Amino acid sequence: MKRFLLFFAMFTLQKTQAQQTPFEKSNGLQTATYFQAIDWYKNLDKKYNQVLVKEMGTTDAGYPLHLVMVSNDGKFDAVQWHKQNKIVILVNNGIHPGEPDGIDASMMLVRDIAVKKIILPENVALAFIPVYNIGGCLNRGSTSRVNQNGPLEYGFRGNSQNLDLNRDFTKCDSKEAKSFTQIFQLLDPDIFIDNHVSDGADYQHTMTLLTTQYDKLSADLGGWLRDTFEPQLYKGMEDKKWDMVPYVNFETASPDKGMEMFFDPPRYSSGYAALFQTIAFVPETHMLKPFKDRVLSTYALMQTVIEKAAINAIELIKQRSKAKAETIKEKSWPLSWSIDTIKHTLVTFKGYEQAFKPSDATGLQRMYYDRTKPFTQQIKFYNTFNPSNFITTPKAYIIPQGWYAVIDLLKLNNVILKQFNNDTVMNVEAYKIEEYKSLTRPYEKHHKNNSVKTSASTQKIKFLKGDYIVYLNQPANRYLVEMLEPTGDDSFFAWNFFDAILQQKEGYSDYRWDDVAAEILKNNPDIKTKLNEKKKADSKFAADASAQLNFIYKNSSYYEPIHNRYPVYRLVK
Repeated sequence: MKRFLLFFAMFTLQKTQAQQTPFEKSNGLQTATYFQAIDWYKNLDKKYNQVLVKEMGTTDAGYPLHLVMVSNDGKFDAVQWHKQNKIVILVNNGIHPGEPDGIDASMMLVRDIAVKKIILPENVALAFIPVYNIGGCLNRGSTSRVNQNGPLEYGFRGNSQNLDLNRDFTKCDSKEAKSFTQIFQLLDPDIFIDNHVSDGADYQHTMTLLTTQYDKLSADLGGWLRDTFEPQLYKGMEDKKWDMVPYVNFETASPDKGMEMFFDPPRYSSGYAALFQTIAFVPETHMLKPFKDRVLSTYALMQTVIEKAAINAIELIKQRSKAKAETIKEKSWPLSWSIDTIKHTLVTFKGYEQAFKPSDATGLQRMYYDRTKPFTQQIKFYNTFNPSNFITTPKAYIIPQGWYAVIDLLKLNNVILKQFNNDTVMNVEAYKIEEYKSLTRPYEKHHKNNSVKTSASTQKIKFLKGDYIVYLNQPANRYLVEMLEPTGDDSFFAWNFFDAILQQKEGYSDYRWDDVAAEILKNNPDIKTKLNEKKKADSKFAADASAQLNFIYKNSSYYEPIHNRYPVYRLVK
């Protein structure tokens, strides 16, 4: 009998050890490699009906992007999940593989649900991207994250194109971003979690949290998130002994000045999610804390989100359904935001006092955080944004079929498009790009356009059979306005998709044009009047023959109408 009990105990121990992650086997010192993580999930898929692993598109690294789906009933149809009134939660890991906390925390969480150590509520379904930036994960080392407290080895921030994938959610330069869009649109998640690690100031908190900008959600959904759901997460983490604070966005400034909520334009995961009325959270563990603590706090936060989502499922579904309906009917959208420096709440911040001492590196004075002097105080948190640059929602946008890169991304985002069956002449509102600036240095593979100013006029434009018309009577309305209006922070124009219109294709030689220009002035008194007025107002222009000839050219019928004319047209009636 004793021999049997000993054998059973050893068998049980071996089974438990076999189900341990690399993180657990190393006592919190190591993170799983890409191959270890995928093999781990595939093994769970074989053993447990509640887990399904499937491939969802490819990546720049040449490996497929995997999706791990978890459901109590062993059914994995996202459409049915929503019909069953389940809260769908999507978790993304390893977007920056040097920040691997979510990779290991998710592995343990899925296993614990599968073995029923944690009971997944019946009204919640989960989906995990085990490793998003596969190329960065394969590029392992131990020196790229200066001052980070573990793990022993980890991945690199850039992907296989050296892109920061957390700047790629709308421009989609990477295969990862295209595959993610497919996943996101398939799942239509109610809640999205994108696990990260943060640097910056030193403080006592292990977990900080970046939440979707409330103002970018519908008023009721954003207000419910701010006043009800988010406070429950903070209380839940406090109960689990992980005091949480909003994302700390200062490094050396005094906390007495307060903190500002992170502004998340659509290039970021949380900003992209907000375009579709999905509540998003970006957990940012503190890189100076031990890796083991960071992973455990990430586990605790995901567990808390699941618990609170289950409790609030009926209200969350109601609020999000209402928000989607309002999106379809909304008549005006803001494209710019600025922090409100008056309105604020108070948050409990647990920090360390700053002090100064001679630097061992330079010999000069340096600042450091004195961990022997912790403090707890209430600080101001500015979490309200003032909207501006309001755009009136058109009846439709019209996009010539030649701009297929944009059209393909619209289709990827489940935008409903229709094509003209015949050549069609229509009166539309057309923008002209009057002013813009471009970054002098590349940013994420682009020289991004900014400070864009436009003028608008009604023009009769001929569209060809096969050109696209996009009616704004669909859930993607917010996405369409943000991406197709040229003055948007992360619009397709901002990301250089339409730069070809900024180059003039036809021209002239001054000596040949001069005679034609004279004839134009003779037959067009309005142009002559404009020319004389400009000469009177601008002495430099009055002395520049080439500038005057160019002025006449650009005001004549010879000047190509498509130069600087934004090629997305608004149907306003």
